[in-house]
Amino acid sequence: MQTKSPIEPIRRVAEAHELLWNLTLRELRTKYRKSVLGWTWSMLNPLATVAIYSFLFGYLFGADAPVGIHSGVRAFSLYLLCALLPWNFFMLVTNMGMGAIIGNAGLVKKVAFPREVLVFSNTLHGLVQFSIELLLLTVVLVIAGSHFFVWIPVILVQMLLLAFFASGLALALAAGNVYFRDLGYLWQIFTQVWFFATPIVYMQALIEEKVAPWALWIWKLNPMAVFAQGFRRSMYDNTFPGWDNLGACAAVALLSMVIGWSIFTKLSLRFAEEL
Repeated sequence: MQTKSPIEPIRRVAEAHELLWNLTLRELRTKYRKSVLGWTWSMLNPLATVAIYSFLFGYLFGADAPVGIHSGVRAFSLYLLCALLPWNFFMLVTNMGMGAIIGNAGLVKKVAFPREVLVFSNTLHGLVQFSIELLLLTVVLVIAGSHFFVWIPVILVQMLLLAFFASGLALALAAGNVYFRDLGYLWQIFTQVWFFATPIVYMQALIEEKVAPWALWIWKLNPMAVFAQGFRRSMYDNTFPGWDNLGACAAVALLSMVIGWSIFTKLSLRFAEEL
């Protein structure tokens, strides 16, 4: 029996690039269709979240942001946004990707095409929204004094690595959701815990002072904490995130894509029957 090449799924998706592009355009066009404010909601939603957390943690609990290393910026709302926007992008890709196969059941059962493009189209759609949000955050940070233009290429690399990491998880979730419909509810609970286990609304030093060494070691394995730290170093601190940070991001992104795509490829053989 001839063994399939490990790059075969990549080749199939590359050949279906026109379908991927059309599906992405469909997602972008229908995102806020018939909405009065349209794409303005893509920024209003995180701003509302920032306002709530800034009031709870910044005002009621007295949380304070550190001073940017090279930027000199000290604003809790900006410190929060530098990590919250990457988290929102991660959640958008995984949540939409998880429902990509079930949401297109009719297409999956009737047409032969690489099923992965349904997930990747959501990733590209998410990247567009993420780019808009980061662009607006950039304007505010520049006004506040963080002139991090030299690190823009690094930020783009971080965005791509985060997209790969989220896509790998989305592929596994999309495949698993076809066979186990309770996965979506479990994912919601898990990500709520994950959010507060990630230093987004608080500083990393707060955890380091209050947990046991073994628990801190486990906590540091959190990949989203690494991504949040990288974006904050680049944008808020106006400094290089470090090769250790970028290397860790690249490692978890590659691992996520390899495992997620492998699971998706194996389970996709019976998608039509299960749907």
